[in-house]
Amino acid sequence: MSRILTVLSVLTVFLLQAGSTLAEDKKPGPAEGFNIHVMAPHKFEDGTVHGPYHHYCKGISPEILQCLLFESTDPNALLTDVEYFIAKPVTRAHVPLKVWNKFYHDHEVEIATGRVQILDMPDAQAKEVAAAAAKTDGIIFHLWPDGAKAPNGVVGHPQSVGHKHRKE
Repeated sequence: MSRILTVLSVLTVFLLQAGSTLAEDKKPGPAEGFNIHVMAPHKFEDGTVHGPYHHYCKGISPEILQCLLFESTDPNALLTDVEYFIAKPVTRAHVPLKVWNKFYHDHEVEIATGRVQILDMPDAQAKEVAAAAAKTDGIIFHLWPDGAKAPNGVVGHPQSVGHKHRKE
């Protein structure tokens, strides 16, 4: 076990040094630009509410915003979830209602609960972001069980606290 920890320590030091050396020459990658900071709780399949989770999001197309979710703002916080904000015309046309009701939620309904906060930007800009987000549906992939030492391979699909089934 100590050999594994030593290897991990050496790897960590190497990556930190390489990162600082190459930072000047580094081209932007897909992890750049997650700078929309949203905080919201999630309701798990068993009905319990967890969080709030810190969502760091970026738009990748006019129809999709993707978010990396963490339990805190600590620089070494674990990535616990991934959430996609997808334009309602896309999800409503391409996701069967039964699937939508099980895995998706309406961000307009979630925002209306008052439990969503858009952080690290002026209020006027936060209102614009909220208005844009309200035009999307969300799907969450929970990857790291709360309090677990390691992921167990089970992917959960928590909902927004105000989730309501659609009837169409």
